[in-house]
Amino acid sequence: MDEDFLRDLFASIAPLSFRKMFGGLGIYTDGLIFAVILKGELMLKGDEHCCEQFEAAGMTRWTYNNSKSGKKVLMPYWSAPEQAMESAEDMAPFAQLAFAAALRAKKT
Repeated sequence: MDEDFLRDLFASIAPLSFRKMFGGLGIYTDGLIFAVILKGELMLKGDEHCCEQFEAAGMTRWTYNNSKSGKKVLMPYWSAPEQAMESAEDMAPFAQLAFAAALRAKKT
């Protein structure tokens, strides 16, 4: 996924900026990160306000096991829905939810 593809896909959230991070790429608008690409996978920011909608769309939450405690860590990102990866129109509602989650995270 190159930046031109991402700009087209997230046309409803323009303008975008990008920053390399942790071997991946952060995707920002208005200085807020609302999506990331990690290991070639696009993930959208979420929170308790949109997780049900994300799960209903078949999106899965990014989790990992803490190597020290062995506990499962839940990250605030969900895999992008496959059905929305080809169309800015289909991605728009998910992008809007992710940006709203980024706005809420900024307030805390």
